[in-house]
Amino acid sequence: MESLLQKHFGFTSFKNGQRQVIDTLIKGESAAAIFPTGAGKSLCYQLPAMVLPGLTLVVSPLLSLMKDQVDFLLSRNIPAARLDSTLDREEYNRIMARAKNGELKILMISVERFKNERFRYFLSGMAISLLVIDEAHCISEWGHNFRPDYLKLPAYQRQFRVGQTLVLTATATPKVIDDMCEKLDIPRSNVTLTGFYRSNLFLQVTPLTQTDKANHLARRINQEPLAPTIVYVILQKTAQQVAGLLKKQGIHAAHYHAGMPPLEREEVQNRFFQGDLTCVVATIAFGMGIDKRDIRRVIHYDLPKSIENYSQEIGRAGRDGNDAFCEVLANRDAIHVLENFVYGDTPEQGSIDAVLQRIKSNQDGNWEISVLTLANELNIRVLPLKTLLVYLEIQGIIAPKFTYYKEYSFKFLRSPEEIIHTFQEERQAFVRAVFEHCQTKKVWTMVDMDGILRSYSTDRKRVVTALEYFDEKGWLQLKSRKSVELYEIKSKAFDTDALSQRLHHLFKTKEEHEIQRIESMIRFFESDACLSARLARYFGQALDQPSCGHCSFCTSGRARIKHSTPLEPLSSVDFSTITRDFMTAGPDQASVSNLAKFLCGIHTPVLTRLKVKSSPGFGALERYRFQEVKEWLQDHLTGQG
Repeated sequence: MESLLQKHFGFTSFKNGQRQVIDTLIKGESAAAIFPTGAGKSLCYQLPAMVLPGLTLVVSPLLSLMKDQVDFLLSRNIPAARLDSTLDREEYNRIMARAKNGELKILMISVERFKNERFRYFLSGMAISLLVIDEAHCISEWGHNFRPDYLKLPAYQRQFRVGQTLVLTATATPKVIDDMCEKLDIPRSNVTLTGFYRSNLFLQVTPLTQTDKANHLARRINQEPLAPTIVYVILQKTAQQVAGLLKKQGIHAAHYHAGMPPLEREEVQNRFFQGDLTCVVATIAFGMGIDKRDIRRVIHYDLPKSIENYSQEIGRAGRDGNDAFCEVLANRDAIHVLENFVYGDTPEQGSIDAVLQRIKSNQDGNWEISVLTLANELNIRVLPLKTLLVYLEIQGIIAPKFTYYKEYSFKFLRSPEEIIHTFQEERQAFVRAVFEHCQTKKVWTMVDMDGILRSYSTDRKRVVTALEYFDEKGWLQLKSRKSVELYEIKSKAFDTDALSQRLHHLFKTKEEHEIQRIESMIRFFESDACLSARLARYFGQALDQPSCGHCSFCTSGRARIKHSTPLEPLSSVDFSTITRDFMTAGPDQASVSNLAKFLCGIHTPVLTRLKVKSSPGFGALERYRFQEVKEWLQDHLTGQG
């Protein structure tokens, strides 16, 4: 292994834990690597991929990580590629051809790629030695970044006959580790956990009033104005405001958030990497999978969302092993803003009931849905809707069959007759039937799938495979759109009211768990013991010593986090003024729940549909407790009634 490490990567020794994970994989077993951010998780699959006979398929939620990893591997002459939405047709086809021919050792994809039926057809003919799941805590409902699509990975593993799995994460509590291992059939003895303690990070909690934060931040940065710094905030508008304030103080800062155009985000990121930009003020959209090793400061202008988020975000500092400073500017003013992110993911029981009613009323046993369309119709955010569908799978009510594209279209690059006469006999008749049931509009030709299947004895898979083949050969350029998920309805023997109550209770339980996670974070920052030791213990590591000597508790004692800006009583808020835009745009949608989410700044499909998110009332009460806002609204609406 050492000689292969030297040959392929130029390293002379393994980092802590890497050899243990690699040896487990080489023996033909599945494994889990729970390493801190920047501790070398990627090598745990990169080296075995060069030894294992088939393809190593890496699932990652991070586009930037995929790009960085592939660039690094190519620089080491390791045959690797990624599939993502930025690729044009020629590049996509070239990568698929190389994988088919055995020329690739590593292929990186997002979990959403499995929804593409063309890609699944491709995988069914591939020999995959290892499935790697990065950010694997996403598979656990008890993790801090649960993604329902990750729950389907065990089924994909079986479908494509992948014998081994490697899960990678930097932020998994003991409960989450157990959950990952159970879902993916990884022996607990094959988990390598190297610990979360970082001796080069100074952890500082600084209680501050909201009005003092900006000046304190500017003073802190100006202590070492050239030190690369990330400042984390909760809201996009805060990122812009704080970056603007810092620039006025002469600090070379820029903002970064998911609402910016991709090219602008990329420009900020590149300038920061190259050292042209000292400070980035960002939401958590920034930094995932980014390996800038000389970040000297990570400052949380707002409280992070959880201890897991905090650990992940400070883990981006000091990856070069040199000292780095991690500070939280703490008060309780934005606690309810954090909570509002949680409340937005709990669907109304009436929306759950509507989903169940659609299943009950289905007549043919197959249920086709567009997740985005259904989410908009029922006012459920996409993530909780996906979670609801997974719950229904677990209940045995529905079973996923496959995902396909409702519409296929293509542009001829060779004439139809030329393509048809490339084939003989039955194949020629089949291709002719396909083209005869297509309608050309100027440049693009629409495929009438139903017409083809009615007129010719074939199946959908053969049609898609043929179009895919023509695309690969360069005879036409194929496009697909309108993803549709097809479920089989397994059972209608349920009481709609009782089941909707039970499912709603599951969401409420998860909501309570997430709110408790925020409370746990506050208790951590107000800890009456060493912060480094408490953080390590949260992730299952016991330090040899009770005190680290490089955190604010060890140097100056316990922090007290308080509310710094008093809130006006809700009784002083003018109900008519603050709700006017919503009432004008959608009076029939003015339920207590919808109005509360509007006023608390909680994004939901109905607010997008009504186009009221730019209204002054949106988020006007974001610092108030969600339940208090609901009670206030209930009083007003009842009084009006």
